[in-house]
Amino acid sequence: MSGNASRLSAINAITSGKDVTVEMPDPLSKIWASDVFNLAKMEQTLSKNAFKAMKKTVQTGAPLDPATADVVAAAMKDWALSKGAKFFSHIFYPMTNATAEKHDGFIVTNSDGHAITEFTGSLLIKGEPDGSSFPNGSLRMTNAARGYTAWDPTSPCYIMYTANGPTLMIPSVFMSWTGEALDKKIPLMRSNAAMNKAAHKVLSLMGETDIATLNSSCGAEQEYFLIDERFATSRPDVLLAGRTLFGAPPAKGQQFDDHYFGAIPERVQVFMQDFEDRLYKLGIPAKTHHNEVAPGQFEIAPYFESANIAADHQQLLMTVLKNTAKKHGLHALLHEKPFAGVNGSGKHVNWSVGNATQGNLLDPGHTPEENLNFLLFCGAVIRGVHLYGPLLRAVIASAANDHRLGANEAPPAILSVYLGDQLEKVFKDIQQGNLNPTESGGLMDLGLSEILTFTRDPGDRNRTSPFAFTGNRFEFRAVGSSQSVSGPLVAMNTMLADSLNWIAGKLEAAFDSGLDQTTGVIAVLKELMDKHGNVVFGGDGYSAEWHKMAVEERGLKNIPTTAEALPALMEDSVKDLFKNTGVLTPVELQSRYEVYSEQYILSIELEAKLVIEMATTSIYPAAMTYLAELGTSISGAAAMGIELDTGIAKKVAAEADAMMKVVATLGNAVEKHDFASTEAHMQFCAYEIRPLMDLVRSHADALEMTVANTVWPLPKYSEMLFIK
Repeated sequence: MSGNASRLSAINAITSGKDVTVEMPDPLSKIWASDVFNLAKMEQTLSKNAFKAMKKTVQTGAPLDPATADVVAAAMKDWALSKGAKFFSHIFYPMTNATAEKHDGFIVTNSDGHAITEFTGSLLIKGEPDGSSFPNGSLRMTNAARGYTAWDPTSPCYIMYTANGPTLMIPSVFMSWTGEALDKKIPLMRSNAAMNKAAHKVLSLMGETDIATLNSSCGAEQEYFLIDERFATSRPDVLLAGRTLFGAPPAKGQQFDDHYFGAIPERVQVFMQDFEDRLYKLGIPAKTHHNEVAPGQFEIAPYFESANIAADHQQLLMTVLKNTAKKHGLHALLHEKPFAGVNGSGKHVNWSVGNATQGNLLDPGHTPEENLNFLLFCGAVIRGVHLYGPLLRAVIASAANDHRLGANEAPPAILSVYLGDQLEKVFKDIQQGNLNPTESGGLMDLGLSEILTFTRDPGDRNRTSPFAFTGNRFEFRAVGSSQSVSGPLVAMNTMLADSLNWIAGKLEAAFDSGLDQTTGVIAVLKELMDKHGNVVFGGDGYSAEWHKMAVEERGLKNIPTTAEALPALMEDSVKDLFKNTGVLTPVELQSRYEVYSEQYILSIELEAKLVIEMATTSIYPAAMTYLAELGTSISGAAAMGIELDTGIAKKVAAEADAMMKVVATLGNAVEKHDFASTEAHMQFCAYEIRPLMDLVRSHADALEMTVANTVWPLPKYSEMLFIK
């Protein structure tokens, strides 16, 4: 079937499809965490001593002895077998933003040749996948292949159902034979430990005596697009690059703002219910879903969880999202910018820190000026973002996310902190050496008797800020939709640990000098704001005035592309940050720079090759076919003495010729590999290859607007975004 015939056939099949079948969902109480081996199930199946040990490990990170691991493994195996599982898998998170898993059977044979099931503590604790075939940034050579997975008992095991049947999944860390972290989980757990240690210092100095283990928490808002699977299979760019490399803007996009929070299409509602039921069975607390800004774009937001579990659940959510969409004949796009000209997708990471004794330490309460612990922790965040803004930019850097950052649809590539009117006033007062009473937001009264009044929040929200305080947490809005949340969480936890250590040293000196608690806190925070207050900004982050002010007056960095962002990982201050906190060794940090740089280069080169292939084998032939049809019509009309306008034919010929000339230039650019450094190669990708790709696209999109609809081979934006 020709390209255009395939496209038109897909449209016909979708528009004449069967009615959506709606099934009543099971009640939440019946399905919640039914496929998770959590503490509740452990309490039912383990001995009292084993359960007590596991609970302590889960809640405080206390070590687990091998004997208890054997008991847990036996109970876990029995539970998994009762679910029909024949295999188990250590699931881990290499430096690819994806998940990895190696499946092993419970089956062994005895001396009589009979098959029996076996799952011991040693099998639960450790696995051994190949450690050389994952990106490792030169940590391991090809001939040095041994790598280990190790069970993370703080993240619950679960059953994953596929067409192959149920499998017991065991969340794990992944390390090399020589002990270096090859994954995203180990640094996250280390960063949380570093933050906990530093927070204990500050809270102890503040007179707290009963201090439970502190954890960072995360609630990630996941944005995504849905298109029909038949459209996706007709677009090589969507299948291989995750985004459209060509596509003229439709007459209607998002300019009417009618999709945002609009009525969810019935087919999508059915998908969402199925998707969320699967999440509930896996213990993932999906709380909110709605239409997003762009047509065809949606969002799901789970309730917050401890950062380590939230990161695992986020990876699992993306997997379930894609699989469930496919079941419903849909294709889920997690790319940050799958369609040009409409909003891209992010993954806003809501982050806070707290424990069972002091509560959420980023909750200001009703009188934030009196909440000294909150002021210290909030001040620590301000200092961290100011000192390590380039690091925060680096951990959300990717070829895909570059399409969002800096545009008027996502936070800019300048890292700043939004506090809101109330908190910004508190910290400005502190800079003056004072702690003054704050005002509440007052009552919202519309003057309508039937509408109840309610208390208004003390500050507005700022959707142009990349790092915004939103009531009792900070929202890191610049994270990309396809990215793991682990990298951003590692950076935030580690910068917080560093700032808390600095604050602890300053507080100790202040108290030793005889200052009382309140005066000492004000003195420390005044010094902090004098040094780092430039990062606080409450205005329009999209404005040209802010971009100029941020760089020229406040000394902040504007980092527009991944090519400029990733080298921040190699700055001495960042190396010292991770080394001093014990989160990453210099060698582990270097490996991440190499892996992420390589991924950036490979992503752009892949897209460039796809541009060349699609322009040459699909778009150019379509243009020539249409040109031939026009030529036949013009010749036929001339034979009858009718003179037709040849303007369209000339335009098609000119655009096709210009496109192929740029394609040739792009091909030569992709073949270039003699670069003096990785940085030079990334710069070439950002400022040579990408502009050439955009130029090819401009000619191709002009052709799409000119070539007859019946000839055009690729599904169009108006079809993919609006036909469901």
